[in-house]
Amino acid sequence: MRAVDALMECLKAEGVDVVFGYPGGANLPTYDAFHDAGIRHILVRHEAGGGHAAEGYAKATGKVGVALGTSGPGATNLVTPICDAMMDSVPVVFITGQVRTDLLGTDGFQEADTIGITMPIVKHSTMIHHPSDLPRAIHEAFHIARTGRPGPVVVDIPTDLSRADIPYEPITDVHLPGYQPTTEGNQKQIRLAAKALANAKRPVLYVGGGAVGASEELVELALSDRLPVTCTVMGLGSFPASHPQWLGMLGMHGTRTANYAMDEADLIVAIGARFDDRVTAKLSEFAPRAKFVHIDIDPAEISKNVPAHIPIVGDTKNILPRLTAEYRALGPDPQRLEEWWHRISGWQERYPLAYEDSVDTEIKPQYMVQALYEATGGDAIIVSDVGQHQMWAAQHYHFDKPRHWINSGGLGTMGFGLPAAMGAKVGCPDKQVVALVGDGGVQMNIQELATLAQDQIDVKVFIMNNGYLGMVRQWQELFWDRRYSHVDMGNYPDFVKLAEAYGSTGFRFTDKTTLVEDMKRALATPGPVMVDVRVTAEENVYPMIAPGQPARDMVG
Repeated sequence: MRAVDALMECLKAEGVDVVFGYPGGANLPTYDAFHDAGIRHILVRHEAGGGHAAEGYAKATGKVGVALGTSGPGATNLVTPICDAMMDSVPVVFITGQVRTDLLGTDGFQEADTIGITMPIVKHSTMIHHPSDLPRAIHEAFHIARTGRPGPVVVDIPTDLSRADIPYEPITDVHLPGYQPTTEGNQKQIRLAAKALANAKRPVLYVGGGAVGASEELVELALSDRLPVTCTVMGLGSFPASHPQWLGMLGMHGTRTANYAMDEADLIVAIGARFDDRVTAKLSEFAPRAKFVHIDIDPAEISKNVPAHIPIVGDTKNILPRLTAEYRALGPDPQRLEEWWHRISGWQERYPLAYEDSVDTEIKPQYMVQALYEATGGDAIIVSDVGQHQMWAAQHYHFDKPRHWINSGGLGTMGFGLPAAMGAKVGCPDKQVVALVGDGGVQMNIQELATLAQDQIDVKVFIMNNGYLGMVRQWQELFWDRRYSHVDMGNYPDFVKLAEAYGSTGFRFTDKTTLVEDMKRALATPGPVMVDVRVTAEENVYPMIAPGQPARDMVG
């Protein structure tokens, strides 16, 4: 059969039920194979939209997402989603077309060195050099993307090789001698970590995106004693926000309680987190009293930013139950944590997440998130874009389940929210999926409204519209003497008319007194919906750790 028909068989064997893509000259043979393959293909309106949709699908389902693009600009349009997936450890296979092999290196039409361009931002990449290599390359791509620390894999296929006939035999074994990720964790190290935790008087469990797939195991560990838990923006939902042991999110816009607890802790157990700058702030003054247990599947992350006293390399899902068992076997004294919880409770009472509400009908952005929580019953998959609305959602929408909060964390990609919500809804058709976006970010991939309408993908898009590039404006206000430079978005476009032009339903809400009921009405409207919610123009996200300052010096 043709190599591209073998590609379809490989995708089906990997359990792929949907791909997001855009056809072009170099991947025409692949698209011809789709004609008879029986795999759902969603035609996006921009390759970046397809890449982010594949990310949203992967984040919501835990399965590998698939995105396709043609050569040259098709591939370069995928660079941002590829990098985004790398930063947030998202398993996505990107399949790109390439010019004919006889044109490679000649600057042929729509030629780009896709492998060279993407090499620093992939977990793995390969160009097909012989058509019979394609099936094994595809299976290896899926294996690498989903195992170990998940990440993006690029497979680049020259168009002449893709249409060549090959003898196809199903591949059932994938063994890569040079790729053997450590998943189990060292039992001696786990025992040492349990002893450290049993002796700690001021412990904190610091949880990142690497624990999203081990939520039950995390809860078991936390409840084996009264262990305080805080999550990064990527880890939200791994531990239920409604639980009394929850300290809130930590980091630049985290709660004072979480950041103060980290600052005064004597032991920090980092679980699938990487001590990035949004969490550590001034690295030299981060958690000065603490010893560190660092559990991560990627050995390159251990001691990268903060030296680990007890490193454990492996999968959190495998390690946490064993850590819990070892900890319980030690029979630690729960009374040792009383003083610590008294301190924590004092912070919680003194520094709740609060804001000054409007005295009239004006909608404060924080209230918009609270209203959305009420309107959805707290049970929707919330997919945010990047900016102030993202931080307010992280603060005020209380996530009790994993994979119900999807955002771009490491790369901070504006334009992520709308297409990622599309992918999440395709992957979880029975769940309510809401894209919470800003008026700036939503316009970066707003063309995907056409995809939502054509495929009747039931995503509800709520725009927090303050007329500004809000986070940039906030920084200009606080650190640049209010010298606002090119952050005013004006009153463009008319989002209601735009929604209607794209075949969706549009609403505009401006009154906080009716906002919850208005949102319920929008959520109940069939098909894709876009809602323009007008909020206070100049509102800041607080609390905040100012750049270059330690966590203990939070402002706001």
